[in-house]
Amino acid sequence: MSATSLPGSPQPDLGDIRHDWSVAEIRAIHDLPLMDLVFRAAQVHRRHNDPADIQRASLLSIKTGGCPEDCAYCPQSAHHKGAGVARERLMPVETVLAEAAAAKAAGAQRFCMGAAWRQPKDGPEFDAVLAMVRGVRGLGMEACVTLGMLTPSQAGRLAEAGLTSYNHNLDTGPDFYEDIISTRTYDERLQTLANVREAGIGVCCGGIVGMGEGVTDRAAMLQVLSNHAPHPESVPINALVAVPGTPLEDQPAVDPFDLVRMCATARIVMPRSRVRLSAGRKSLTREAQVLCFLAGANSIFYGERLLTTANNGQDDDAALLADLGIRVGEPVRAAAE
Repeated sequence: MSATSLPGSPQPDLGDIRHDWSVAEIRAIHDLPLMDLVFRAAQVHRRHNDPADIQRASLLSIKTGGCPEDCAYCPQSAHHKGAGVARERLMPVETVLAEAAAAKAAGAQRFCMGAAWRQPKDGPEFDAVLAMVRGVRGLGMEACVTLGMLTPSQAGRLAEAGLTSYNHNLDTGPDFYEDIISTRTYDERLQTLANVREAGIGVCCGGIVGMGEGVTDRAAMLQVLSNHAPHPESVPINALVAVPGTPLEDQPAVDPFDLVRMCATARIVMPRSRVRLSAGRKSLTREAQVLCFLAGANSIFYGERLLTTANNGQDDDAALLADLGIRVGEPVRAAAE
C-alpha cells in the first residue's frame, strides 16, 4: 500500500477538493503512521500551495476581558475571575492603527483584531471597529476580526468596510462542545459562519487541541470544516494554553506530534486553505515547528502575544524562517478554492 492510500477506501487523486469527508475517513488519515501522514500531507501541500509561502499574521486584543461567555479555556471569560484578566474598554482607533503599522513594518501581512464580546452591539463601538478595518486595509494589509456572533447586517457592514476575513472558531467537534461551552450553541457558531460567508467575507475557523477531547472529536471538527463549500480560507490549529484560574488549568501539555497530525490532516482534507499554526506554538521547538510546516502549516501568528497569552518573539520567528530560506509573501487574500 502506498503512503497516499487508505485501507478500505477509494483512491482519489492526491489532494482532491472534496466536501463529503466522513469522520471515519478523517480519523483514518489522522491515525496513519506519522511519517506516512507527513509525507502524504507534504505532497498535497506542494500540489496546491507554494511551500515557501508562510504568512505572518499579527494579533491584537482590541477589547480585553469581561466576556459573558463561559468558554472553559479562556482567561477573558467573566466566569473565570481567578484568571486575573482585567476588563478593559475598546482601544481607540488611532492606537490600533499605530499597532497595525508597526506590525506591517516588522513584516506582518495580516492584522487580526479580537474583542471579548459575545456579540457586538450596533453603535459607536461597532462603528469604531469598522474604522479600524478600513484603516488596516488602507495600510495594504489583510484585515481579520473576531467579535463573537454576528448578524447578517453586521457581516454586511464589515464586508463594506473591506474586511478580508472573520475568525469564529468551532473549537472542537460537536459531541464534545458542550463539555467546554454552555453559553453558546454549536449551531449558533455555524450560523455566524454562514452570515460571514453570505456577506462575501473570507472565513477563518479552526479549533483547539488538548482540552480533554478524543481523537474522534478532533476528526469531527475537521469534518464539519472540510464539508463546508467552499472550505474556510484559513484554519487555525491551536494547542491549549492551560491558563491558571480557568477550568482547564490542569490539562497536560499537548504532545507536539498531536499538532503535527492535526496540521497534516487539515492540509489533506482542505488542500488550499491556510493552515495556521496558532496558540501553543511557543512550547514547540524549532524542529517541531518545521515538521508542522512540512506537514502543510503555512501561516503563523507573529508577535509576542496572542490576545492574552504569550507567543514566540518576532526576532526568533524571523530567524527561523530565514534559516529555512522561506520568504514572506505579499498581502494577498487567500482563496480556498
